[in-house]
Amino acid sequence: MEFELTAEQREIQALTREFAEAEIEPHAAAWDREHRFPRELFTRLGGLGLMGVCVPEEYGGAGADFLSYVLALEELSRADAGVGVTVAVHTSACTLPILAWGTDEQRARFVPPLARGEQLGAFALTEPEAGSDAGSLRTAAAAEGGGWRIDGRKQWITNGSHAGTFLLFARTDPTRDDSRGVSAFVLDAEHVRVTREEEKLGLNSSSTVDLVVEDAFVERDRLLGEENRGFRIAMSTLDGGRIGIAAQALGIAQAAYDAARAYALERRAFGSRIADFQAIQWKLADMATEIDAARLLTYRAAWLKQAGRPHTEEGAKAKLYASEMARRQTAEAIQILGGYGYTKEFPVERYYRDAKITEIYEGTSEIQRLVIARSVLGLRQQERMLAQG
Repeated sequence: MEFELTAEQREIQALTREFAEAEIEPHAAAWDREHRFPRELFTRLGGLGLMGVCVPEEYGGAGADFLSYVLALEELSRADAGVGVTVAVHTSACTLPILAWGTDEQRARFVPPLARGEQLGAFALTEPEAGSDAGSLRTAAAAEGGGWRIDGRKQWITNGSHAGTFLLFARTDPTRDDSRGVSAFVLDAEHVRVTREEEKLGLNSSSTVDLVVEDAFVERDRLLGEENRGFRIAMSTLDGGRIGIAAQALGIAQAAYDAARAYALERRAFGSRIADFQAIQWKLADMATEIDAARLLTYRAAWLKQAGRPHTEEGAKAKLYASEMARRQTAEAIQILGGYGYTKEFPVERYYRDAKITEIYEGTSEIQRLVIARSVLGLRQQERMLAQG
């Protein structure tokens, strides 16, 4: 069992940290306050290879492994979680599925602009009445001529106002009302219309929108994978995407810990540093321990995915634990800072607001527990066999 990062992984981690500390962290508070999406930043990240870390070089990426991508996400989220989720959805939920399920022509056409950061990607699965129950989606794609006519609504779409490529799911078999009969499509920005930019508790430097697809016609070559088998693409995508959200939560928690530790070493009360008080020491000890535990769960899941081994259960565990840990420990960081922690003079209140969403998107904590339970009870394999039969 080897816990050391490779030289290449350490290099990518250091590159991302250096860029994040110089170009993201100093602006994060302003972006949060102004609700500003820093579009130009992602072009620069693309130039560094960080918009396609684990995409092969032949498709415009850096050609590194999935753990390297997770390391980059952790460092970006440590500086600004909004930037982290933009890159996570762009990579895990749009670029990698096209790479995994697309034809040679689709990979060559869609992946390089995404990997280079020339375009942003979005993942359009959730609908107003199809959230955790994604199989009940109503967006419809009807075969017409040499292509498909698509109509429907989507909700909570990260990157929606700025994406050029959308991985969108629609029902192609109107006789079914469950997960079977759903297909995946690659759409351009011209095929969708944004109807609302969401006002959120946190992640204010990221874009979250509602959108509609109205009588959009796409050619047959926009179908990703097999017709009526798109739901397995969605579930496979979420399996990997959860690991990215675990990395985001990990980065947020690390940032909160760093701020709380630094404050405890400087702040004085009753003639001593508050770091000398056992109550504060125990808080920091718990924070450090839980962050390490989340990191090990997350890195293990990333390693399994990279090795091509089953990782559904492990990814769900990483996402569940890291997200709940981040919410707990950002709250503890505020407690350590006291009144200052509740103000915008220090960043820990932003970390607290940003952490909460990691328990909700890419599958709520309740859904993660369901995924884990089905796996440990052997129910997930039975469901797969029934779906295939």
